[in-house]
Amino acid sequence: MARKFFVGGNWKCNGTTGEVKKIVETLNAGKVPSSDVVEVVVSPSYVYLPVVKSELKPDFQVAAQNCWVKKGGAFTGEVSAEMLSDLSIPWVILGHSERRALLNESNEFVGDKVAYALSKGLKVIACVGETLEQREAGTTMDVVAAQTKAIADRVSDWTNVVIAYEPVWAIGTGKVASPEQAQERLRMGGLRTRTGDGGRGKVMVHAELRKWLETNISAEVAATTRIIYGGSVSGANCKELAAKPDVDGFLVGGASLKPEFIDIINAATVKSS
Repeated sequence: MARKFFVGGNWKCNGTTGEVKKIVETLNAGKVPSSDVVEVVVSPSYVYLPVVKSELKPDFQVAAQNCWVKKGGAFTGEVSAEMLSDLSIPWVILGHSERRALLNESNEFVGDKVAYALSKGLKVIACVGETLEQREAGTTMDVVAAQTKAIADRVSDWTNVVIAYEPVWAIGTGKVASPEQAQERLRMGGLRTRTGDGGRGKVMVHAELRKWLETNISAEVAATTRIIYGGSVSGANCKELAAKPDVDGFLVGGASLKPEFIDIINAATVKSS
């Protein structure tokens, strides 16, 4: 069974009411493939979730950018999974590198959040990815595997999980992993160089992550779980990236606030053609 292409737009901490409505108008007017071909989910700040959900055409869905690790209570500033469900918000982004780095969210904490959100009926975009230092140290897959394992240790049903591989060094920098890096190789910055490979160290990040799922969870989970790419995705590079067999879509940051997001959504036709 083919994996449906997935495009997420992470608006982060951006926008005013007027700006958000303009983005929604652009999305509603854009010509994109049907929902049979591509699943589109946009993620505004909490305060704009209701207005985006009410005004966005039904082909598109909305996601929160985070939720709390347990039931609500005396947790000032947090938003619980129950609250999102109450607002009929179907998706949530968890484990984004900005929260891991700035708020010190550990792998275990992210795993707990993913499990709790799923238990409350939310669908999860679970983010994993390495920093530049980790890439240069040759520990990319060690890092990504540890992040994924913390989720796998707590989750048995992967039906409602999308994994977003986002190399931290590529987010918002204008640097993007080449299509070959996203699908196939990171020289000296992917997996540790394997003994006997002549020092080439050519590895597949998306493919290696899918292989990890097969080895550590099941062949079915590996075959059906969508692994998307994030990191300076743009209208200029999206089609080439989308052509890689193990890249099942994108989690888009800055470009999701611009009209070129329509072009990125249309990259889904590369997979369907």
